[in-house]
Amino acid sequence: MTSALPPALFTPAWLARLELAYARQGDWTRPTTRRHLGPLRVQKHLHAEGPEVCQHIIVHPPGGIAGGDRLDIDVSVGENAWAQLTSPGAAKWYRADSTAHQQIELRVAAGATLEWLPQETIVFSGAQAHLATRIELAGDARLCYWDIVALGRPASAERFTEGLFQAHLDIRRDGTPLWHERQRLVGADRLLDSPIGLAGQPVFATLLITGTLDADTLARCRDLALPVRGDLTQLPGLVVARCLAAESLQARAWLIDLWRLLRPALLGRAAMPPRIWST
Repeated sequence: MTSALPPALFTPAWLARLELAYARQGDWTRPTTRRHLGPLRVQKHLHAEGPEVCQHIIVHPPGGIAGGDRLDIDVSVGENAWAQLTSPGAAKWYRADSTAHQQIELRVAAGATLEWLPQETIVFSGAQAHLATRIELAGDARLCYWDIVALGRPASAERFTEGLFQAHLDIRRDGTPLWHERQRLVGADRLLDSPIGLAGQPVFATLLITGTLDADTLARCRDLALPVRGDLTQLPGLVVARCLAAESLQARAWLIDLWRLLRPALLGRAAMPPRIWST
């Protein structure tokens, strides 16, 4: 005799918080604060590109986010410092009866640079995910931010037939809005297949980088071979790249190709992909 599994498989809820801060000390960017509560960590910091850029890999040991979980990440990058943050693998949001939350606060001081380059977020069908990100830039602070979201599990042919995905993103420079976005996607909503929505594609991605591109670099970005449906837009002080894709790997490959062109053009440093992206 068999019985149905309970609707919520992952208990109890986890509360996790991570606080990071970076400062420029001579020629080096060094971590000055690293505090955590619960299952959220960073690995040992790296200077693979030399002393100027400090790289951290953010790790969530449970491997997934379930109903009732809450992740809070707070990052401050001090004047003239350069921090690059990424992750070792996909973030997974599991099916649940209650909402899980992620809140990210990023502050970048004048003269500083932050690269926020996590790997993809996979939102299982039936997940209840609420993500909020707020970024504060001071003076001439520079930012490169990307986000890749897969609804359902495309590799397993699982569509996002139930659940809710909400994401809020706010970027301000000296208190003035630079980018303000709200996303709300409901399982099986017609927007998932609509040509004015996701057009039947389960993966969508965004790259935002501060600065103004010259016409030649913009053309080179648009001439990239596309495994995705994507394009770039130059807004005042901000370049926006967006795509739809059938697989996360396709979206990530396109973002990395763009980053290779945009990083030297707008951040003044040749692109050197973190080794963790190749594992």
